[in-house]
Amino acid sequence: MTEQGSQLRSQVITHPDRAIYADSWIAEFLQTAGMATITTAQDGQPYASTLLFAFDESAKAIYFHTARRGRVWENLHANPRVCFTAAEMGRLLPADTALNFSVEYQSVVVFGNASLIEDPLEAERALQVILDRYFPHLHPGHDYRPITESELNVTAVFRLDIEEWSGKRKAVGADFPGAFLWGEGLGE
Repeated sequence: MTEQGSQLRSQVITHPDRAIYADSWIAEFLQTAGMATITTAQDGQPYASTLLFAFDESAKAIYFHTARRGRVWENLHANPRVCFTAAEMGRLLPADTALNFSVEYQSVVVFGNASLIEDPLEAERALQVILDRYFPHLHPGHDYRPITESELNVTAVFRLDIEEWSGKRKAVGADFPGAFLWGEGLGE
């Protein structure tokens, strides 16, 4: 999505040694990340909302949905510019000083425009792509009732066209002293 070496919004990273600009790594991460946060803004007030999503690599787009009312709906109608972030936490990394405590992680930041999918067939297809991503073992018409017209009428399906993206990752060796996963051994 970006040319390495250019200074785009997606490339302003505090720790450049952790930056990942490889489209293949970013695309793979977006295929496997569980949840994401989309940030919208209206009248200068940002608003972040956590959501399920699906990345369509061939369309270079991210699909998500919301209700046809509420803050995300209103913000996107006023301003289609968004920032989308997906992240995963790894092990917590203790240190000798409070300043140096850290965590392993990987994340992707996407900038682009979100547009409401007006065509009911396209909206239904995008919703089904999201369902298939999270519930690949369940099938419409067999395991659950397929999406209905009335459900489409109250659901806003959006397509985020990706303008820029970047990834970031911090990983340490398996032998990092004291590293542990969140929740492991806590409260003993």
